[in-house]
Amino acid sequence: MEVNKKVTFIKDWIFDYVNSMPKKAQSLIIGISGGIDSSVTSTLCAMTGLKTIVVLMPIKQIASQHDLSLKHKKWLKDKFKNVESHTIELDEVFKSFQLKLSDFDSKHGLANSRARIRMTTLYQIAAANNGIVVGTGNKIEDFGVGFYTKYGDGGVDILPIADCTKTEVWDLGKELIILDEIITAQPTDGLWDDGRTDVGQLGLTYQELEEAMANPSSPNRSKYLEKRKLNLHKMGPIPVCKIPS
Repeated sequence: MEVNKKVTFIKDWIFDYVNSMPKKAQSLIIGISGGIDSSVTSTLCAMTGLKTIVVLMPIKQIASQHDLSLKHKKWLKDKFKNVESHTIELDEVFKSFQLKLSDFDSKHGLANSRARIRMTTLYQIAAANNGIVVGTGNKIEDFGVGFYTKYGDGGVDILPIADCTKTEVWDLGKELIILDEIITAQPTDGLWDDGRTDVGQLGLTYQELEEAMANPSSPNRSKYLEKRKLNLHKMGPIPVCKIPS
Protein backbone atom coordinates (compact mmCIF):
# COMPACT_ATOMS: atom_id res chain seq x y z
CA MET A 1 0.00 0.00 0.00
CA GLU A 2 1.26 3.48 -0.86
CA VAL A 3 2.40 5.50 2.12
CA ASN A 4 -0.26 8.22 1.79
CA LYS A 5 -2.99 5.58 1.61
CA LYS A 6 -1.48 3.82 4.64
CA VAL A 7 -1.70 7.07 6.62
CA THR A 8 -5.39 7.38 5.78
CA PHE A 9 -6.05 3.71 6.49
CA ILE A 10 -4.49 3.79 9.97
CA LYS A 11 -6.12 7.11 10.86
CA ASP A 12 -9.53 5.76 9.82
CA TRP A 13 -8.91 2.50 11.68
CA ILE A 14 -8.32 4.38 14.94
CA PHE A 15 -11.46 6.48 14.42
CA ASP A 16 -13.59 3.46 13.48
CA TYR A 17 -12.34 1.46 16.46
CA VAL A 18 -13.33 4.19 18.90
CA ASN A 19 -16.76 4.50 17.31
CA SER A 20 -17.29 0.74 17.44
CA MET A 21 -16.71 0.57 21.20
CA PRO A 22 -19.82 -0.35 23.26
CA LYS A 23 -18.96 2.64 25.44
CA LYS A 24 -17.29 5.07 23.07
CA ALA A 25 -14.04 6.54 24.35
CA GLN A 26 -13.86 10.31 24.55
CA SER A 27 -10.11 10.62 24.17
CA LEU A 28 -6.90 8.97 22.97
CA ILE A 29 -4.05 8.87 25.50
CA ILE A 30 -0.51 8.42 24.28
CA GLY A 31 2.93 8.74 25.83
CA ILE A 32 5.48 10.53 23.67
CA SER A 33 9.21 10.02 24.01
CA GLY A 34 10.68 11.99 21.13
CA GLY A 35 11.13 8.77 19.15
CA ILE A 36 9.76 8.06 15.69
CA ASP A 37 7.16 5.48 16.80
CA SER A 38 5.38 7.69 19.34
CA SER A 39 5.71 10.74 17.07
CA VAL A 40 4.03 8.96 14.16
CA THR A 41 1.36 7.35 16.32
CA SER A 42 0.45 10.57 18.13
CA THR A 43 0.18 12.39 14.80
CA LEU A 44 -2.13 9.72 13.39
CA CYS A 45 -4.26 9.97 16.54
CA ALA A 46 -4.48 13.75 16.20
CA MET A 47 -5.51 13.40 12.56
CA THR A 48 -8.68 11.55 13.62
CA GLY A 49 -10.07 14.77 15.08
CA LEU A 50 -10.70 12.99 18.38
CA LYS A 51 -9.40 14.52 21.59
CA THR A 52 -5.78 13.44 21.77
CA ILE A 53 -3.85 13.72 25.04
CA VAL A 54 -0.09 13.41 24.69
CA VAL A 55 1.89 12.82 27.86
CA LEU A 56 5.59 13.36 28.49
CA MET A 57 6.79 11.27 31.43
CA PRO A 58 10.50 11.92 32.07
CA ILE A 59 12.26 9.61 34.51
CA LYS A 60 15.95 10.52 34.84
CA GLN A 61 15.66 11.37 31.16
CA ILE A 62 18.66 12.23 29.01
CA ALA A 63 18.28 15.87 27.97
CA SER A 64 18.47 15.24 24.22
CA GLN A 65 15.64 12.70 24.38
CA HIS A 66 13.43 15.00 26.45
CA ASP A 67 14.18 17.90 24.10
CA LEU A 68 12.87 15.90 21.14
CA SER A 69 9.65 15.05 22.97
CA LEU A 70 9.15 18.76 23.79
CA LYS A 71 9.75 19.72 20.16
CA HIS A 72 7.30 17.11 18.90
CA LYS A 73 4.68 18.23 21.43
CA LYS A 74 4.97 21.83 20.19
CA TRP A 75 4.88 20.73 16.55
CA LEU A 76 1.78 18.63 17.20
CA LYS A 77 -0.08 21.32 19.12
CA ASP A 78 0.73 23.90 16.45
CA LYS A 79 -0.84 21.65 13.81
CA PHE A 80 -3.85 20.22 15.66
CA LYS A 81 -6.30 22.06 17.90
CA ASN A 82 -7.63 18.78 19.35
CA VAL A 83 -4.31 17.98 21.05
CA GLU A 84 -3.86 18.46 24.79
CA SER A 85 -0.49 17.89 26.45
CA HIS A 86 0.81 17.18 29.92
CA THR A 87 4.28 16.73 31.36
CA ILE A 88 4.26 14.42 34.38
CA GLU A 89 7.61 14.43 36.15
CA LEU A 90 8.07 10.92 37.53
CA ASP A 91 11.58 11.16 38.97
CA GLU A 92 10.41 11.27 42.58
CA VAL A 93 7.93 8.42 42.05
CA PHE A 94 10.71 6.29 40.58
CA LYS A 95 13.17 7.19 43.35
CA SER A 96 10.60 6.24 45.99
CA PHE A 97 9.91 2.94 44.21
CA GLN A 98 13.62 2.21 43.96
CA LEU A 99 14.17 2.99 47.64
CA LYS A 100 11.26 0.85 48.85
CA LEU A 101 12.58 -2.09 46.84
CA SER A 102 16.28 -1.59 47.60
CA ASP A 103 16.48 -5.16 48.94
CA PHE A 104 15.51 -6.42 45.49
CA ASP A 105 18.03 -4.61 43.33
CA SER A 106 18.04 -5.39 39.62
CA LYS A 107 19.18 -2.90 36.99
CA HIS A 108 17.14 -4.63 34.31
CA GLY A 109 14.10 -4.79 36.56
CA LEU A 110 14.37 -1.10 37.40
CA ALA A 111 14.73 -0.18 33.73
CA ASN A 112 11.50 -2.04 32.97
CA SER A 113 9.88 -0.45 36.02
CA ARG A 114 10.22 2.94 34.35
CA ALA A 115 8.00 1.68 31.53
CA ARG A 116 5.53 0.18 34.00
CA ILE A 117 5.27 3.40 36.01
CA ARG A 118 4.57 5.25 32.77
CA MET A 119 1.91 2.70 31.80
CA THR A 120 0.14 3.19 35.15
CA THR A 121 0.31 6.95 34.65
CA LEU A 122 -1.29 6.74 31.21
CA TYR A 123 -4.14 4.56 32.48
CA GLN A 124 -4.85 6.98 35.32
CA ILE A 125 -5.09 9.82 32.81
CA ALA A 126 -7.25 7.64 30.56
CA ALA A 127 -9.60 6.86 33.45
CA ALA A 128 -9.98 10.56 34.23
CA ASN A 129 -10.74 11.37 30.59
CA ASN A 130 -12.87 8.38 29.53
CA GLY A 131 -10.04 7.47 27.20
CA ILE A 132 -8.08 4.56 25.83
CA VAL A 133 -4.30 4.14 25.89
CA VAL A 134 -2.76 4.00 22.43
CA GLY A 135 0.36 1.89 21.99
CA THR A 136 3.32 2.85 19.83
CA GLY A 137 4.94 -0.52 19.15
CA ASN A 138 5.92 -1.53 15.63
CA LYS A 139 5.93 -4.96 13.99
CA ILE A 140 9.60 -5.68 14.63
CA GLU A 141 9.44 -4.88 18.33
CA ASP A 142 6.00 -6.29 19.13
CA PHE A 143 5.84 -9.41 16.96
CA GLY A 144 9.42 -9.99 15.86
CA VAL A 145 11.85 -9.85 18.77
CA GLY A 146 9.56 -8.80 21.63
CA PHE A 147 11.59 -5.69 22.35
CA TYR A 148 9.26 -4.02 24.82
CA THR A 149 8.40 -4.17 28.51
CA LYS A 150 5.75 -6.67 29.50
CA TYR A 151 2.97 -4.70 31.23
CA GLY A 152 4.94 -1.54 30.49
CA ASP A 153 4.84 -0.06 27.01
CA GLY A 154 3.22 -3.39 26.08
CA GLY A 155 0.24 -2.50 28.32
CA VAL A 156 -2.08 -0.67 25.93
CA ASP A 157 -5.58 -0.81 24.44
CA ILE A 158 -4.83 -0.51 20.71
CA LEU A 159 -1.74 -0.78 18.49
CA PRO A 160 -2.19 1.32 15.33
CA ILE A 161 1.28 0.84 13.82
CA ALA A 162 2.04 -2.70 15.00
CA ASP A 163 1.65 -4.08 11.48
CA CYS A 164 4.35 -1.70 10.20
CA THR A 165 8.05 -2.50 10.14
CA LYS A 166 10.45 0.13 11.45
CA THR A 167 11.31 1.13 7.89
CA GLU A 168 7.61 1.62 7.18
CA VAL A 169 7.29 3.75 10.33
CA TRP A 170 10.15 5.94 9.13
CA ASP A 171 8.36 6.25 5.77
CA LEU A 172 5.16 7.25 7.57
CA GLY A 173 7.16 9.85 9.50
CA LYS A 174 8.45 11.38 6.28
CA GLU A 175 4.95 11.40 4.78
CA LEU A 176 3.60 13.14 7.89
CA ILE A 177 6.52 15.61 7.80
CA ILE A 178 7.59 14.68 11.32
CA LEU A 179 10.58 16.72 12.48
CA ASP A 180 13.68 15.54 10.64
CA GLU A 181 15.76 15.31 13.81
CA ILE A 182 13.26 12.76 15.15
CA ILE A 183 13.34 10.74 11.93
CA THR A 184 17.15 10.63 11.92
CA ALA A 185 17.66 10.07 15.68
CA GLN A 186 19.12 6.77 16.84
CA PRO A 187 16.23 4.63 18.17
CA THR A 188 16.35 4.09 21.94
CA ASP A 189 13.90 2.77 24.51
CA GLY A 190 14.78 5.56 26.94
CA LEU A 191 14.96 3.22 29.94
CA TRP A 192 18.67 3.46 30.74
CA ASP A 193 20.79 6.19 32.31
CA ASP A 194 23.55 5.61 29.76
CA GLY A 195 21.22 6.24 26.80
CA ARG A 196 21.94 2.88 25.17
CA THR A 197 20.46 2.48 21.70
CA ASP A 198 18.14 -0.20 20.35
CA VAL A 199 20.88 -1.43 18.02
CA GLY A 200 23.27 -1.72 20.95
CA GLN A 201 20.79 -3.83 22.89
CA LEU A 202 19.56 -5.96 20.01
CA GLY A 203 22.89 -6.46 18.28
CA LEU A 204 21.26 -5.88 14.88
CA THR A 205 19.93 -2.85 13.04
CA TYR A 206 16.20 -2.70 12.33
CA GLN A 207 16.94 -3.21 8.64
CA GLU A 208 18.89 -6.37 9.48
CA LEU A 209 16.07 -7.59 11.73
CA GLU A 210 13.48 -6.95 9.03
CA GLU A 211 15.53 -8.90 6.51
CA ALA A 212 16.09 -11.75 8.96
CA MET A 213 12.36 -11.96 9.77
CA ALA A 214 11.42 -12.16 6.09
CA ASN A 215 14.26 -14.34 4.80
CA PRO A 216 14.87 -17.82 6.29
CA SER A 217 18.28 -17.87 4.55
CA SER A 218 19.42 -14.59 6.08
CA PRO A 219 22.90 -14.64 7.68
CA ASN A 220 21.24 -12.96 10.68
CA ARG A 221 18.35 -15.44 10.92
CA SER A 222 19.77 -17.44 13.85
CA LYS A 223 20.55 -14.30 15.82
CA TYR A 224 17.03 -13.00 15.20
CA LEU A 225 15.46 -16.32 16.23
CA GLU A 226 17.58 -16.41 19.40
CA LYS A 227 16.31 -12.94 20.41
CA ARG A 228 12.76 -13.91 19.55
CA LYS A 229 12.88 -17.14 21.55
CA LEU A 230 13.94 -15.29 24.71
CA ASN A 231 10.92 -12.99 24.46
CA LEU A 232 8.17 -15.32 23.25
CA HIS A 233 6.64 -15.27 26.73
CA LYS A 234 5.69 -11.63 26.08
CA MET A 235 4.10 -12.22 22.71
CA GLY A 236 1.94 -15.26 23.41
CA PRO A 237 -1.14 -15.58 25.59
CA ILE A 238 -0.63 -16.09 29.33
CA PRO A 239 -0.34 -19.84 30.03
CA VAL A 240 -3.41 -21.20 31.76
CA CYS A 241 -3.51 -24.45 33.70
CA LYS A 242 -6.40 -26.36 32.10
CA ILE A 243 -7.96 -28.80 34.57
CA PRO A 244 -9.58 -31.88 33.01
CA SER A 245 -13.34 -32.15 33.57
